[in-house]
Amino acid sequence: MDTVIRNASVVNEGQILILDVLLSGERIEKIAPTIVLNPAKKSIEIDATGLYLLPGIIDDQVHFREPGLTHKGTVFSESVAAVAGGITSFMDMPNTIPNTLTQVLLEEKYTMATEKSIANYSFFMGISKNNLEEALKTDTENVCGITDDGLYFNNDEGILANYPDFLEQFFSRTNTLIALHSEDDAIIKKNTQKFRLQYGDDIPFFCHSLIRDELACVKATNRVLSIAKKHNTRLHLFHISTLVEAELFDNTVPIRDKRITAEACIHHLWFSDADYGRLGSKIKWNPSIKTDQDRKGLMQSLLNNRIDIIATDHAPHTIAEKAGNYFQAHSGGPLVQHALLAMLELFHLGEISLVKVVEKMSHNVAEIYRIKARGYIREGYFADLVLVDLNKQQEVTTNSILYKCKWSPFLGQVFKSSINSTFVNGNVVYEKGLVKTDIKGKRLKFEKIR
Repeated sequence: MDTVIRNASVVNEGQILILDVLLSGERIEKIAPTIVLNPAKKSIEIDATGLYLLPGIIDDQVHFREPGLTHKGTVFSESVAAVAGGITSFMDMPNTIPNTLTQVLLEEKYTMATEKSIANYSFFMGISKNNLEEALKTDTENVCGITDDGLYFNNDEGILANYPDFLEQFFSRTNTLIALHSEDDAIIKKNTQKFRLQYGDDIPFFCHSLIRDELACVKATNRVLSIAKKHNTRLHLFHISTLVEAELFDNTVPIRDKRITAEACIHHLWFSDADYGRLGSKIKWNPSIKTDQDRKGLMQSLLNNRIDIIATDHAPHTIAEKAGNYFQAHSGGPLVQHALLAMLELFHLGEISLVKVVEKMSHNVAEIYRIKARGYIREGYFADLVLVDLNKQQEVTTNSILYKCKWSPFLGQVFKSSINSTFVNGNVVYEKGLVKTDIKGKRLKFEKIR
């Protein structure tokens, strides 16, 4: 049965226009100021007057914890939270148990997702010291890329950014997108020792931004960028957290032509080091949340196109795992249900436009990863859509949280906007507080050359 969404304020490709959008099966069939339906054909009509229709959000960095860490979250539970937040597609990291370091383990995750994920999905192949040849077998049409995010490179120590000799070898041989976490381990260790001498194990959480500081980020990012430029590697840098780093990226090249791209995450755009006193371990992320100057600088870097996309780095832990002293509290937190709401709040505050939110959370993600037929509201594209109400408040309460871990750093926040409904492949999967779980998402497909 066809569905027509009428009188929506469609936010798409730099414009906001009041349009009708006709969905037929999984795809968008027609977009026009007025669509006349065939009276002989049954259809559903949705009156979207006063609502804004956005392309579904694509999140390129999540940790949905399955397999092996399902006490924190599952592909089912976290995809439910994602669609409730307007996220229609996600890309999941390899730091599950076991780590996704073989093609067999990678395909097992895809098989699992066909049965469990409400949103569309892709899974990164992991890279470590001992699996280079295996990683290079990754199919670029069916897998989003290769990453070290969440993984240790060598014997439970270090990340790839700290091993330039391996980076030279890896970057010189790969033809796929490489996405990396970039911090300097030696600087972090030195800073940790300094604060441990001062505080023992009970380091105050505000010191997290001083331990994982600007220099640790900038030094590692410069190192990685230098090697990537040498080999013309297709490199994407996850969760840039400092203004100095952001200024290292080019904003003179169109998004489709960039060989090096970067992202900012919701927590680095919303929180600053002033919030550690209030929230403590709940905003302990790696890389750390830094100064308000960095927060504002990241936003400016999004607006001037040095930073290309917005992601969540959704990484749920149980509330017990976030408790304890500085060394006991795990880094990471849940964000997919509230990421779009947070960006819409920043729109209300005048920090970013609606068309820029859509560009950075949908359009550019599709362009960076060369995702086929998603990320835009276009005829013939998959009908991944989200209707938002900019004038209806939505409060984050314990009862409204859908993450399996059942907590959020946004608890108590009253957002000025709300998610009205979410469509995945033409199906309404979320509507006015209720998630429909009977129809599952699809595996994302990519252009071969990236």
